[in-house]
Amino acid sequence: MLMGVNRMAIKVSIIEDDDWIRENLAAQIGRTGKFCCAGSYQNGEDALKQLPQNPPDVVLMDINLPRMNGIECVRKLKSLLPTVQVMMLTVYEDSERIFNSLLAGASGYLLKRTPQAEILEAIEQVHQGNSPMSGHIARKVVQYFNQRGSPDTEIEKLSKREREVLDHLAQGIPYKEIADVLGLSIDTVRMHIKGIYGKLHVHSRGEAVARYLRK
Repeated sequence: MLMGVNRMAIKVSIIEDDDWIRENLAAQIGRTGKFCCAGSYQNGEDALKQLPQNPPDVVLMDINLPRMNGIECVRKLKSLLPTVQVMMLTVYEDSERIFNSLLAGASGYLLKRTPQAEILEAIEQVHQGNSPMSGHIARKVVQYFNQRGSPDTEIEKLSKREREVLDHLAQGIPYKEIADVLGLSIDTVRMHIKGIYGKLHVHSRGEAVARYLRK
């Protein structure tokens, strides 16, 4: 049941098995005027049953959930609710989990030790179409990007500008900053991203970035 009262607020759902963390996040979200807690769940199975009845704008997802892990939950959730934005909120910072989360459809990746003010800011960023990442995670992404091998055939189909846009996305840079750096309008950036999705046959920023970085 929706706990917020502001109809214009960003609806956030939490999937986290630690009671203290889940309740604390819900309380922090509920105190703001920008967000409201649309629901909180201890496991992925319950979330997948109930979220379609009250779709949120953003989901905060833990990885280490009982039974179904958070990465698999992201994959199934995105098939049910393609437009929902998922931000991983976890203690794990290894490259495999980061990229598997992005491939599953997550748009952001924060560590639980991130200050709460930054978590709230990241919720707003992911809702606006950006890909927030903890600084340490962003560095791992950039390092992986710098060390990747030759691009595959589909990556080679991207234009020079599309690769520039995707390069910046891979570093977690917001759309507006990409537009400023490349001297483009934000609408043009969105147009290039739409083209990237089509050429790579993906449906989210996370999938596009993971596809790019793994090749």
